[in-house]
Amino acid sequence: MFDLDFSKVIVVGIVALAVIPPKDLPRVMRTVGQAVGKMRRMAAEFQNQFMDAMREADLESVRKELDALKEKASVEADLDAVKRELDALNEKARLEAAAVSEQVNEPVKVDPPDPPAAPLELGASEPQPAGEPEAAPERQAETAEPPKLAEAAPAKPSQAA
Repeated sequence: MFDLDFSKVIVVGIVALAVIPPKDLPRVMRTVGQAVGKMRRMAAEFQNQFMDAMREADLESVRKELDALKEKASVEADLDAVKRELDALNEKARLEAAAVSEQVNEPVKVDPPDPPAAPLELGASEPQPAGEPEAAPERQAETAEPPKLAEAAPAKPSQAA
């Protein structure tokens, strides 16, 4: 502050002895000591307030950086979750595409249709004996093979009244 070294203090003390009478010197020295102590306390208080302001400014900038990092981390976490979902959907689509590809590339086995016992005319149905009821659907399902892809199931003719 004033760059007072020991030689300058001695010079100021000698001048003070010459100007101030010896009987008032202890009172003046006490007053000067109190003033110097007061100035030091004020300087220390100012320095502490300045350092607190600097810490607060640094703390505020650190808070802003931390908030920015938190926001970035939450966005990255959301993106990671979306990426995992997309990867799962991509894997599911790949498996479905592989299954469809296998079905398309697999040759379809078609058994030749069984020839009918007697040729039927279109629109005519087989005559049933009068005493025999038609076969139960469960028995028809057991005896008849399911229709193949190449052949269509025959439609039942409607009964004319």
